[in-house]
Amino acid sequence: MKLMRVGVDLAKNVFQVHGVDRQEKPVWCRRLSRKDWLKRLLETVEPGCEIGMESCSGAHHWARQLQQQSFTVKLIAPQFVKPYVKSNKNDVNDAEAICEAMSRPSMRFVAVKSVEQQDIQAVHRVRSELLRQRTAKANQIRGLVAEYGLVAPKDLSQLRRALPAWLEEPENGLTDRFRGLLNGLWGDLMGLDERVAELDGEIDTIAQHDPAAKRLQRLRGIGPITATALVAAVGGGEQFANGRQMSAALGLTPRQHSSGGKERLLGISKRGDSYLRSLLIHGARSVIRTAKGKDDPLSQWVTRLVARSHPNVAAAALANKTARIAWAMLRNGTDYEPQRLAC
Repeated sequence: MKLMRVGVDLAKNVFQVHGVDRQEKPVWCRRLSRKDWLKRLLETVEPGCEIGMESCSGAHHWARQLQQQSFTVKLIAPQFVKPYVKSNKNDVNDAEAICEAMSRPSMRFVAVKSVEQQDIQAVHRVRSELLRQRTAKANQIRGLVAEYGLVAPKDLSQLRRALPAWLEEPENGLTDRFRGLLNGLWGDLMGLDERVAELDGEIDTIAQHDPAAKRLQRLRGIGPITATALVAAVGGGEQFANGRQMSAALGLTPRQHSSGGKERLLGISKRGDSYLRSLLIHGARSVIRTAKGKDDPLSQWVTRLVARSHPNVAAAALANKTARIAWAMLRNGTDYEPQRLAC
């Protein structure tokens, strides 16, 4: 049998495959175990066949394995597969839906990440989780000391300074038992600070040695963290036809609710990578804070925008523009040229 397209529903231990021939007739529908599914695939499918998978956990690893065997691999975002699932959701229907979705001429596919990209992304994922743990730890300390009549400062740096003062003050109402607990919480907080600092140093090292990240840092509002996150997420940007597509994928373009020829634009869609979108918007806020009094075209555009709109709207608009410029730099391998910026 000559297979033209195969959809693979990935799971932890069981993989469901759905293959069709040139007449779109299903000719290979099997449930394969993890340990021998690749071997069975190589025995059944000829090189050059298109193989599609949802862009989920492990998909990029298997995509690289299949590309090494001369297969054409297409990764699809899960939300684009869901409309093709017939009736109830199960492995068989999911594999068929993937096979159907990848055949659509207008389907958007996810670029396969390299091992280096996944390494950088892993650093960011670990750092992001440590930041959440640190925030949770600080909030736990604030809540506990409030029961003893102590008001903890909101700023984290001030909280770090307040903790040793509370432990040393004998007349603040803290018991010996709670002082021991609070000392342990202080140690936990310091340990999280050290881990975050280590990862910040790792990100700085990556940003100094990666050519694309070095170029991106010339953009205002983009530092080592945002630059490396962009490289990890979009690579060279080949999966996007233009900068607007990348901006839309990051959720920085307006949602639409248009009908009957009447255009109605809403707030930003907030789709895609929330972590990267947050970094871009925070970077845009820093640019807005420093734009006043500068005479370059970008600063003047930002100042005019802030004067007529809400600061959050201005930050989202600037993040949108930054994302588009970043795509052009990644896609074309060019440097940032502020004199060519259209504002």
